[in-house]
Amino acid sequence: MRDPLSVLTDAFTSFLFGKVETTRPPVRTSTGQAQAVYLPTAAPGLGDSGVIIGREVYSGKGYIYDPFQLYGQQLPAPHWLVLGESGNGKSALEKTYVLRQLRFRDRQVVVLDAQGEDGVGEWNLIAQELGITPIRLDPMAALDMGIRLNPLDPAITTRGQLALLRTIIEVAMGHGLDERSGFALKVAHSYVNETILDRQPVLTDIVEQLRHPEPESAEAMNVAIDDVRAWGLDVALVLDRLVDGDLRGMFDGPTTVGIDLDAPLIVFDLSHIDRNSIAMPILMAIVGVWLEHTWIRPDRKKRIFLVEEAWHIINSPFVAQLFQRLLKFGRRLGLSFVAVVHHLSDVVDGAAAREAAAILKMASTRTIYAQKADEARATGRVLGLPRWAVEIIPSLTPGIAVWDVNGNVQVVKHLVTETERPLVFTDRAMTESSTDHDLTDDALRAAELEAEERAAAFVEQHLGDSESTVA
Repeated sequence: MRDPLSVLTDAFTSFLFGKVETTRPPVRTSTGQAQAVYLPTAAPGLGDSGVIIGREVYSGKGYIYDPFQLYGQQLPAPHWLVLGESGNGKSALEKTYVLRQLRFRDRQVVVLDAQGEDGVGEWNLIAQELGITPIRLDPMAALDMGIRLNPLDPAITTRGQLALLRTIIEVAMGHGLDERSGFALKVAHSYVNETILDRQPVLTDIVEQLRHPEPESAEAMNVAIDDVRAWGLDVALVLDRLVDGDLRGMFDGPTTVGIDLDAPLIVFDLSHIDRNSIAMPILMAIVGVWLEHTWIRPDRKKRIFLVEEAWHIINSPFVAQLFQRLLKFGRRLGLSFVAVVHHLSDVVDGAAAREAAAILKMASTRTIYAQKADEARATGRVLGLPRWAVEIIPSLTPGIAVWDVNGNVQVVKHLVTETERPLVFTDRAMTESSTDHDLTDDALRAAELEAEERAAAFVEQHLGDSESTVA
């Protein structure tokens, strides 16, 4: 029984101040038991408009992403960087993303397909399913009336042609053009465009003019004709590689008639080109500028430009500068650039570190699949990822990635439908490994359960299960 004095005191206090809140003693418990008191919450998603990617691992919610829907208040730029080692699901994500985007009528996609075997690129099966013939750039096929893209195509502006020629030469030489070589190229290009009017000018015309410059070219600068010829000799030798070297046939003639730039999906098959040769960045530069002037138009279409093996772009200062300009079309003409790279360290420490930083800054969406611990830490520093995300990256299983959409960081399980599966998982030896491609339904569920258990273990480890006081 309570002390009468205490009862009297409480009654008097209630009369003066109203009802006194009951004071409860603290309860000592653990974070595991406290889950019933503090119910779990999940960060807000990205909305419900766009393309379904999969589901968030922690909350189980569906994960929907679309750069065109998010652009503006949630996303400052529509460009996307995909990172991760082979065998973790980058290719599957790219392919399903494109297939799902193409369900919208106002979408159009260009893919630079740099991987493949058996004479076809990795995207060949999807192209066939959609009734599309890939644009296969192959030096051997080009000699037999194959596909050609002309750097001097009249569809490209005169200024664009000259910029493209300079980039080709600078990539091949590994350094920038000096003033004298640049002058010789400019003079040759100007003369060719002014004098050849009955057909498309081609690279052979530029090479010939560099070897045999017109006297007027020397007189304009008050220099000897032999000096102009000497200034343009190295330039002529580089361009001759596209005319009569290992890249002959693809760029030394008029653009092939019949390339359908209005198709919903355009695939440039580069699988016949050595990915480690200087030819790859040259090809990407030519294709990039050609698309800039022939494909991107102010027609209200939303365009996606997906580049496999994108380190060939980001790691070359001259090609990167061209693509920086291309990326700026994202806001004005609705272009989303998707770059797929295995290791970020391949580019941030390379010769094009400054250009790479500029391109990475434009990518407001970053998707990171499993990487080794040291690579994950380096990636986290460059991209500014939170500590918990960096620490979980090495333990991610195939198909699960960390998504950073302008600071909204989630762990997402990519889901593939049964209809998409035969188109996405081609199981070729030279593509990414099919670790999770041929799993049965039971095995898939087991793999997902394992991933969820790892995530839960990670959270428990970092939040701890120490005793705490809950008032």
